[in-house]
Amino acid sequence: MIIMKKLYLFCSAGMSTSILAAAIQNVADSHNLDIEVKSFSEKDIDRIVKEYEPDCILLGPQVKYLSNSISKKFSSTRPVMVISSEDYGLINGEVILKKAILRMKNFEKEGRK
Repeated sequence: MIIMKKLYLFCSAGMSTSILAAAIQNVADSHNLDIEVKSFSEKDIDRIVKEYEPDCILLGPQVKYLSNSISKKFSSTRPVMVISSEDYGLINGEVILKKAILRMKNFEKEGRK
């Protein structure tokens, strides 16, 4: 049985990140990967993580300053990754998806989930 992986992106307001989330989702869909990509405002991160239990938390470069506190809260149960400004600016869904998948695989290898 294949279990869908949830990659959730968080940024300041969730607006520009929704474009990036759609680009990543398109790449996942084109490769028939069972992945759901959604974007949200960082203000909702606690509620979203508790309610939907994403497999990976992706942070937009606008909220990079939150990475330490978010990692402390959530990195024991799921990987947390900051998207580079370059990948974000280029809306490079393929590169971001590859990095996120690699981060999730490494997280699982470490036995942290």
